[in-house]
Amino acid sequence: MARPPPLGELPPGYTPPARPATPQILAGSLKAPLWLRAYFQGLLFSLGCGIQRHCGKVLFLGLLAFGALALGLRVAIIETDLEQLWVEVGSRVSQELEYTKEKLGEEAAYTSQMLIQTPRQEGENVLTPEALDLHLQAALTASKVQVSLYGKSWDLNKICYKSGVPLIENGMIERMIEKLFPCVILTPLDCFWEGAKLQGGSAYLPGRPDIQWTNLDPEQLLAELGPFASLEGFRELLDKAQVGQAYVGRPCLHPDDLHCPPSAPNHHSRQAPNVAQELSGGCHGFSHKFMHWQEELLLGGMARDPQGQLLRAEALQSTFLLMSPRQLYEHFRGDYQTHDIGWSEEQAGTVLQAWQRRFVQLAQEALPENASQQIHAFSSTTLDDILHAFSEVSAARVVGGYLLMLAYACVTMLRWDCAQSQGAVGLAGVLLVALAVASGLGLCALLGIAFNAATTQVLPFLALGIGVDDIFLLAHAFTEAPPGSPLQERTGECLRRTGTSVTLTSINNMVAFFMAALVPIPALRAFSLQAAIVVGCNFAAVMLVFPAVLSLDLRRRHCRRLDVLCCFSSPCSARVIQILPQELGNGTVPVGVAHLTATVQAFAHCEASSQHVVTILPPQAQLVPPPSDPLGSELFSPGGSTRDLLGQEEGTGQKAACKSLPCARWNLAHFARSQFAPLLLQSHTKLSRLSPQAVVLVLFGALLGLSLYGATLVQDGLALTDVVPRGTKEHAFLSAQLRYFSLYEVALVTQGGFDYAHSQRALFDLHQRFSSLKAVLPPPATQAPRTWLHYYRSWLQGIQAAFDQDWASGRITRHSYRNGSEDGALAYKLLVQTGDAQEPLDFSQLTTKKLVDKEGLIPPELFYMGLTVWVSSDPLGLAASQANFYPPPPEWLHDKYDTTGENLRIPAAQPLEFAQFPFLLRGLQKTADFVEAIEGARAACAEASQAGVHAYPSGSPFLFWEQYLGLRRCFLLAVCILLLCTFLVCALLLLNPWTAALIVLVLAMMTVELFGIMGFLGIKLSAIPVVILVASIGIGVEFTVHVALGFLTAQGSRNLRAARALERTFAPVTDGAISTLLGLLMLAGSNFDFIVRYFFVVLTILTLLGLLHGLVLLPVLLSILGPPPEVVQMYKESAEVLSPPAPQGGGLRWGVPSTLPQSFARVTTSMTVALHPPPLPGAYIHPASEEPTWSPAATPAANGPSNLGPRGLCPATG
Repeated sequence: MARPPPLGELPPGYTPPARPATPQILAGSLKAPLWLRAYFQGLLFSLGCGIQRHCGKVLFLGLLAFGALALGLRVAIIETDLEQLWVEVGSRVSQELEYTKEKLGEEAAYTSQMLIQTPRQEGENVLTPEALDLHLQAALTASKVQVSLYGKSWDLNKICYKSGVPLIENGMIERMIEKLFPCVILTPLDCFWEGAKLQGGSAYLPGRPDIQWTNLDPEQLLAELGPFASLEGFRELLDKAQVGQAYVGRPCLHPDDLHCPPSAPNHHSRQAPNVAQELSGGCHGFSHKFMHWQEELLLGGMARDPQGQLLRAEALQSTFLLMSPRQLYEHFRGDYQTHDIGWSEEQAGTVLQAWQRRFVQLAQEALPENASQQIHAFSSTTLDDILHAFSEVSAARVVGGYLLMLAYACVTMLRWDCAQSQGAVGLAGVLLVALAVASGLGLCALLGIAFNAATTQVLPFLALGIGVDDIFLLAHAFTEAPPGSPLQERTGECLRRTGTSVTLTSINNMVAFFMAALVPIPALRAFSLQAAIVVGCNFAAVMLVFPAVLSLDLRRRHCRRLDVLCCFSSPCSARVIQILPQELGNGTVPVGVAHLTATVQAFAHCEASSQHVVTILPPQAQLVPPPSDPLGSELFSPGGSTRDLLGQEEGTGQKAACKSLPCARWNLAHFARSQFAPLLLQSHTKLSRLSPQAVVLVLFGALLGLSLYGATLVQDGLALTDVVPRGTKEHAFLSAQLRYFSLYEVALVTQGGFDYAHSQRALFDLHQRFSSLKAVLPPPATQAPRTWLHYYRSWLQGIQAAFDQDWASGRITRHSYRNGSEDGALAYKLLVQTGDAQEPLDFSQLTTKKLVDKEGLIPPELFYMGLTVWVSSDPLGLAASQANFYPPPPEWLHDKYDTTGENLRIPAAQPLEFAQFPFLLRGLQKTADFVEAIEGARAACAEASQAGVHAYPSGSPFLFWEQYLGLRRCFLLAVCILLLCTFLVCALLLLNPWTAALIVLVLAMMTVELFGIMGFLGIKLSAIPVVILVASIGIGVEFTVHVALGFLTAQGSRNLRAARALERTFAPVTDGAISTLLGLLMLAGSNFDFIVRYFFVVLTILTLLGLLHGLVLLPVLLSILGPPPEVVQMYKESAEVLSPPAPQGGGLRWGVPSTLPQSFARVTTSMTVALHPPPLPGAYIHPASEEPTWSPAATPAANGPSNLGPRGLCPATG
């Protein structure tokens, strides 16, 4: 790189003096902590010098490596499966879910599509014919939905879930039943004839109109078909299911309807039914026995009279059940309708999703806007769509956030003085951090860590804010390099001064996020791991690549080119005339003093020709000792600077054009020194006897106390309504569902490992304990429990009764059962079974044995054979029980007229490894309700395990709410471990446990206060706030470590050291906080209220708390309780002139001039004379600092840990 011309001529024979010795001595003797930190800083110095020598190569290779990692985003996978996101890894719920999937497969038996109707005027009664008419209109519109895919038309009748379709030997009847068999629709309309209109099946018989449920009387149809086909078994099946006349025997909402059947109870009277009375007790599907819809499934907001009679309700609900993709695929596999489209399970899923989306759309549009009622529709696909939208990356917000950050970084680092301006560095730093974030996420994708909503919505902004903090810190340190630092060592000096802080904060952030991964929720574990990896990539970019950017900018400044527009030369570059070392007084300096502040006589003027500012220093200077009260005389009084010199031009008649503007002189460092630090650290105020430190401690103590109270207000939970955007139709549905229909389908699963046949009593007891739980919805008093074991026993008792009747009448004898009923023949075949492979039949048992004994138990030797017969003979009962047996019992066909005897051989079912009892949980509004229900269910299963029955509860409450049983314990454990890790890391790198303890104290206060503020804001505790609370400790380190390290390495009294630490760190820490807030600002524009409340609000509060604690509380604590300095000045604080003894070889004396001309200015450490060697000829001269430092006695160590150890020499940059 071409060098600018030398700024001044050096005399012939000039030889640069040797580098001075270390200007401080250690407090006491050489300390290992100080030596170790100096050694680490030496490594950083060597690293920086190496980067500066090869800055172009480092920048190219760094960008290449980060760009290659960023390409990994192409293979990123976004996970939206709720089970994969929220079920704790390795938990009992995870193991139970794995067991369920192993036995039953991946998916549920059916999916639910729901309609909820509520009045527009809150509190209005919906139990009126008019309201039900509107509900019928919406439900009918939804039931008629058709979609065209793959050249086929798909309607509800093709894809709905049908429970227990029976197998009939008569082919004609079987085809008719297949077309007519109703879909499972849970609706209040089933109490009326109009419920049949939702069933779309139809069949054709010669000589009759099309058979539909609106005109189908099963009893009449069987009577008409009886002479033409043997339908006795089918008739018995309908009788057992209590089908009766199905829908035509129910009242009509409008009896004057022309299609209202004559068999309707109010057909002739033409009176509208009493809706509340008809809905009281619930409704039934086409089967009264197996399809009973309880009131709580249909009505919400119910009110009753003192006698318990239903009076009114505020909401209606209808639920349409559809097949799962696997069921739909199996149903149409090999069918003539799909043989030409390459039918697959994926196509089945696409059909279902398209139908569900159309269902929701048409149902919501079914009622006119001026209707008195409103319809809320929802489907499982709607939830998937919400999660996909929630997980999508908002390109506009990402670009907007990064543009804001670019603008802030550029404007903040721009200066009027082009030699000090770093706007291009700010732009490059933000872009570099953006690339580092992309590369970190790409690395996560390559490692197989799935992305989720937290990753896509939050992490890009959070990581940007955290990463830019260190960019500001390095940039500030680079401009404040010690005067006289050689050009080729400038980057090494910067890393040595700030590398420790950056390393410490980055390591703590990574440790924080890795500790947050202890929260065993997959979504948040993935988020924490990704955040830790991204922080690591940011750290690598800041420590390796960004110094190369600073080195390139240093060349730009050395060439006196404009900032940002670096192709143009600067028209107003500051020039400083180089002063050669001069002999002081008699040519001696004090013993042991290698760096002193000089009071010099200086003149400044502005050259009219070039507009260059020229500062001229005379060859003689007098050294003065430091004042006796540095804090009082230096800290709280403005010092001089080269800027002050310019201000004198007005008085001497020089051109005012070169006078700097006041607004150009103000910056955060100036504010921290001249206003903030004096106000914070002075001993007393005029308005109060209390010192500012005491006021700060009282205020933060009050905040801590309020936060402790707020912590008691924090509730657990995360409702789906918190995630879905407010004001949307989906949010309206979920709010109505939570208010009126807080019901959850759950199951009590029994596993293998025990003998079901010999554990029937324990199974009944388990069911009874579970049914007695407060949250379990009990069945109606007139209905038996809806479980497979009860249905199975009831069926056996029914066929036993039929056998007894046939035996008594002589239709069944010891040798024949053909004349008996179908049920009697089934009982005959079961009663002769012995369960012995050698002698499987014993006919003597016909009169000595019962299928169910007096205690209500099934004989163990008949249990599994009877199970085979029940499953094959009672499909409606099996479907209603939702048993889901595994292994499934074998198929067995009963033939009463078989004469071979083979039909007597009944294969026994295999021992069960999976079965379940269904239940409904009600009244679960708050997380405490869920936790109580979960604990009760677990206790019931624990009691059953003592009796040898292995069981566990299953369902969404146990999948997503069981985490709250141990969430607080997990949170406290993670916080305690992380605070301990932070203490160890800080103590290790700072090598000062005292300072580390103060940092941990402040971080703990921040966490407690953030938790308490969450309570006041109504933010509930779930896994997501837990991650933020845990990560807050690592993020808080960004605001505390820089101040603590500056205090630790400064010298002087505690107050002076705290003030110096504030001057050094106030600007970068504040800039970092503002940059973090700007990164978070774009989260405020999210469509999801959840993102705004749980991420933007919480992280913004965390940033503000970090700023207050790092720049207000911690300096006060350090000024009161801070550790002693690691280095001290050699001279004693005295008002008199120091006269140390002369060393061997001659003594040195120094003095203070009696007066200084008023036209001269006092210059502090911004200009150092004689004791630092001048730069090489032609080297860039660091411009005078815009603001003075804290003390004329300040040494380089006062500005940072720059001189705590030896520096390696760097060769000159070419």
